[in-house]
Amino acid sequence: MESLTDVLSSTLVLFGFKYAKRPADDNHPYGHGKIEPIITFIVVLLIILSAIFIGYQSILNINTPHELPESWTLVVVGGIIIWKEISYRMMLKKAKETKSTSLKADAWHHRSDAITSLAALVGISLALWLGEGYENLDDWAALLAAILLIYNAFIIFRPALSEMMDEHVYDELVRQIKDFSVTIEGVKDTEKCFVRKAGMDFHVELHLIVEGSISVREGHTISHLLKDALKEEFPELDHILIHVEPTN
Repeated sequence: MESLTDVLSSTLVLFGFKYAKRPADDNHPYGHGKIEPIITFIVVLLIILSAIFIGYQSILNINTPHELPESWTLVVVGGIIIWKEISYRMMLKKAKETKSTSLKADAWHHRSDAITSLAALVGISLALWLGEGYENLDDWAALLAAILLIYNAFIIFRPALSEMMDEHVYDELVRQIKDFSVTIEGVKDTEKCFVRKAGMDFHVELHLIVEGSISVREGHTISHLLKDALKEEFPELDHILIHVEPTN
């Protein structure tokens, strides 16, 4: 069940990743980056549905007499744990490089698989070790795995919701932008700076302060110099809106 949701969620993430990189158009002047948290929500839904299915089956099996698991399943589960942890680390590295929410969600999906497989490994091992009468330890382990899946779903969901709601969680980036801005000739200081994330890119609204006695044209020129310098210094910035304020 988990492997099936893996295939489906990874396919969705691949689609979202490519769609988010589409350039801005008339209908989407800010680009297509918001598809990222939407895809993440779908991945979270798939994980929750998997957890509900696994938990329901576990509860049914706990009260149903059945045979002990086969010992060879330990080899399969052990291999899955190793592969899933490797997949998690590879995808998390790429998610950090691209700042992709959906890719990070898929990485955590792999980590949740590793955790649930570990629970299965422990449950099956105990059932085989203790023998007859402890067959349902495997099912208790599956129930625990379902609970862990729900917890991981929340971990994945929270950052995506933050991105969708344009929550301010980029204090360090704001500080870097402000510190860099005052190094540009003509910029006296900065005032407000708002940052929001869309896909793999960031949109910035910055209020800069220039000498009050200069012309509108000069202020406009300074703002464009700053905008170009910011894009060169911070490649992850996409739309930059600069509002010019005069000194008192």
